[in-house]
Parts: sequence; structure tokens; C-alpha cells
Amino acid sequence: MDLKSMDIAAAGMAVQTERLKVIAQNIANADSVATTPGGTPYQRKTISFKNVLDKKMGMEKVVVDKIGTDNSDFGKKFDPSNPGADESGYVLTPNVNTMIEMTDMREARNSYQANLTVIEMSKSMIQRTLELLR
Repeated sequence: MDLKSMDIAAAGMAVQTERLKVIAQNIANADSVATTPGGTPYQRKTISFKNVLDKKMGMEKVVVDKIGTDNSDFGKKFDPSNPGADESGYVLTPNVNTMIEMTDMREARNSYQANLTVIEMSKSMIQRTLELLR
């Protein structure tokens, strides 16, 4: 049973790793604006998960369902000297809110850590069982 819990926790760690990659990409591009007038800036990426049945292990595990884009509106700032500015001098800015990204990062980190703790506890239980059998 502990091997199953370790496998489930490892799947959880894998999806949180992918989530952290998406968050890092969003934060890295939070200030990326269009380089041509009328162009679109960086569009925030989102990630979703789903449960899939692992027939070999006889259990459900979480996997990345898809990486999509956030369709919320872009921001605007007045910067007539920017090459991406429209005729009114406004530049579209990414729909990335770094505070939300940092909150998501903390949540992903905590989830990753919780799954790691499950693996460590399962490993400890297996080791204790082996010691009892000696």
C-alpha cells in the first residue's frame, strides 16, 4: 500500500513542478509588451489538471490536462516612445498579475512539499516494516 501512496505523491510532485514552470514563465514575461503598434503582449498561461486511471497500479493519479491561456483583458499604459504604442500613445501590457503568480507559486510549493512529506513518511514506514521482519 505504501508504494501506491508514493506513486500518487510522485505524480502530485510532477504536476506541481509543471505548475511552477508555468508560473515562472508568467512572472518572467510580466513586463513583456508588444514590439509593433497594435501587437499583442505576452498572454498569461494557465495550467489545469485531471485524474487518470493507472490501470497497472489500479488507482487514479493526477496529470497535467492542458496548458492554456488566460483570456482576460490586457492592461494599457501610456508610453508614446514605445515602439509598440498605438496612435494614441498607449501600449498594451500583459494580463499577468505578479501578486497572483506569487500566491500560486507559494501554493504550488506547499503542495509539492506535502507530497514530498508523504513519500518520506511512506519510505520510513517501509523501512520500519523491514526492520521488524529481520
